[in-house]
Amino acid sequence: MKNLVKYAAIAAAVVTAPIAQAETLSLAYFMGPNHPMNKAFLTPLGEMIEAETGGEVKVQHFPGGALNASPPNQYSIMLDGVADIVFMLPSFSHRLFPKTSVIGLPNLCETAVDCTEALRSARSELEAEFRGKVVGFWTNSPPVLITKGKPVRSMDDVKGMKIRVSDPTAIPFLEALGASTVAIPVTEINQSLANGIVDGVMIDPSGILSFKLDEPGEYVTTWFPGGPATFAVVMNQDVYDGLNDAGRAAIDRVAESGLSEQAAKTYAAIGGKALAHAKAQGLEVITLSDAERSRIDTVVDQVMADIASDKSGDSTVGDVISLLTGN
Repeated sequence: MKNLVKYAAIAAAVVTAPIAQAETLSLAYFMGPNHPMNKAFLTPLGEMIEAETGGEVKVQHFPGGALNASPPNQYSIMLDGVADIVFMLPSFSHRLFPKTSVIGLPNLCETAVDCTEALRSARSELEAEFRGKVVGFWTNSPPVLITKGKPVRSMDDVKGMKIRVSDPTAIPFLEALGASTVAIPVTEINQSLANGIVDGVMIDPSGILSFKLDEPGEYVTTWFPGGPATFAVVMNQDVYDGLNDAGRAAIDRVAESGLSEQAAKTYAAIGGKALAHAKAQGLEVITLSDAERSRIDTVVDQVMADIASDKSGDSTVGDVISLLTGN
């Protein structure tokens, strides 16, 4: 009888003991599931986290703005705990990330990979601006200029134009060249160029494909004074801190992996395809002469000198530039 009681107690303990379950992290992003960054970074991110934790931590995707459709609000939903991990553009809240925004200045880097290397070389300083664990950090390519009705072959062509910018860091440079700038949501740039609301759109070359700018556009100037857009994948700090030691170590390994560089290479490849597509569609692809590039660079250098002493968080723009460029 005693043995029966003993076995019954053991059986009850087995039945009532909690079953270990994998922790599932929510990953939110405003783009659709077929966006190139899903394949280049977001899907591998989830796979790597699961592999690195031995299946103890999994990632559930919420694409297409399922948790919040507003691109500028992604950082907020991470802070508020609506999502555990978010894909975001710091430029949408550039006042919160003044040091990170410096990479958007012209002539600091030439390609998406170069710009990402510059960004990551200053990671400790830049990531401190984020109230969360930065898991991914990369850029796209510096911008091209898509215009309708008027090609830009020289500095003089820019005067009087209305140009849509995606990053406010570009504004003083365009104004110094005699252009006026317009802030328009990226979802409206195609129609704005088609209807003449703007004369040109300044955007990473991959945007030609993403927003079908080859349809209203007639010309593409392949260099224009501006910097890349920055992308970050950020994890809620409390969620990160709540993982066990092995879980946090796994997230750290993911953050140090080559996923960010892979994302940058993807943007570079898409940009090349976009320019080839634009040319195939009949747009004139314009490369500025060395003389015209030099004229524009002279103006750019003057503006850079003027803003170098401006505050950038607890530092200056010039100091952050030094961190990014190693000079």
